[in-house]
Amino acid sequence: MATHLSATHLRQILTYDVDTGLFRWNVSRGKVRAGQLAGKTGCNTSGYKEIMIDYRMYRSHRLAWLYVTGEWPALQIDHINGDRTDNRFCNLRLATHSENQANMKRKRTNGSGFKGVCRDKGQWRAKITVDRKIFDLGRFGTPEEAHQAYVAAAAAHRGIFARAG
Repeated sequence: MATHLSATHLRQILTYDVDTGLFRWNVSRGKVRAGQLAGKTGCNTSGYKEIMIDYRMYRSHRLAWLYVTGEWPALQIDHINGDRTDNRFCNLRLATHSENQANMKRKRTNGSGFKGVCRDKGQWRAKITVDRKIFDLGRFGTPEEAHQAYVAAAAAHRGIFARAG
């Protein structure tokens, strides 16, 4: 991601608390006063916190990475606990797109109640996607059995990025 914002400039105008994940303004600008919390959630449909700096919107988790490491993240930033508003540095890690997708929570539209499980022909089918390939893990008598197959496959294929639910 090419950007004009440097770590030096970021540190001049904002302070980042690695333990809380919050940014505060170091300078007063317009309606914003030094010491106030920076950023908003809900400015976009994705649920990430964002901060406007020099007329450009930045996602807070990417700013946190820049602030601490001094470099823009080369990959995506994954929120380990799945909470897009939790920008504590210990909750952030570099991830490929595939790894970031693997760590997603179960979708609200999921009818089985279990990630990787759907109803199919009177039984419960477990599936997992790895590197854009869908693997059928089989059909099972209960959603819990299907979910166990998904959890085992996720652990084997996704390692630390595996999320059960």
